[in-house]
Amino acid sequence: MRSALIERRTNETAITLQLYLDGQGEANIATGLGFLDHMLVAFARHGGFDLELSCEGDLEVDDHHTVEDVALALGRAFDQALVERRGIGRFGYAYAPLDEALARVVVDLSGRPSHAVDMGFKRAMIGEVATENLVHFFQSFANTGRMALHVDVLKGENDHHRAEAAFKAMALAMKQAVRKTDRDDVPSTKGVL
Repeated sequence: MRSALIERRTNETAITLQLYLDGQGEANIATGLGFLDHMLVAFARHGGFDLELSCEGDLEVDDHHTVEDVALALGRAFDQALVERRGIGRFGYAYAPLDEALARVVVDLSGRPSHAVDMGFKRAMIGEVATENLVHFFQSFANTGRMALHVDVLKGENDHHRAEAAFKAMALAMKQAVRKTDRDDVPSTKGVL
């Protein structure tokens, strides 16, 4: 079973996260940030990942540590669940619309962290989450997930729609990249990822 259990404790957050890659898209999320919970539920649902996540963060400071640490834990969970990345698709790409918004996400589970994120937000906040921290979420996820991640929101007037389209596109791209193939080798000319 491709799964991971992550516990991350710092002076700023306490996170417990359980991920099943081959799930039904069931999610139980409690970060203390309603908008982040909404994005993670959409991510799990559209990726077909079962995700249980609880985070107690220093929200009296602001949302930054919670958003960042949740992303770090989620990336680490994908890395752990994929083990040596044998027999997977490795690459994934997807477009996802949400009304007038359109996002494109391309991922390579290369083992080499890299990210390029352009979401084009107009507002400083969506709910209680700073839009700059949503950008940072994707960057942090790529770093601990050891992947190249490209996130581009191509159009959209509503920032809620722009963010949700990006999370849904990431779900679809990750679903492709982690899919099991009929081979048992590591999808790389190097022989390792």
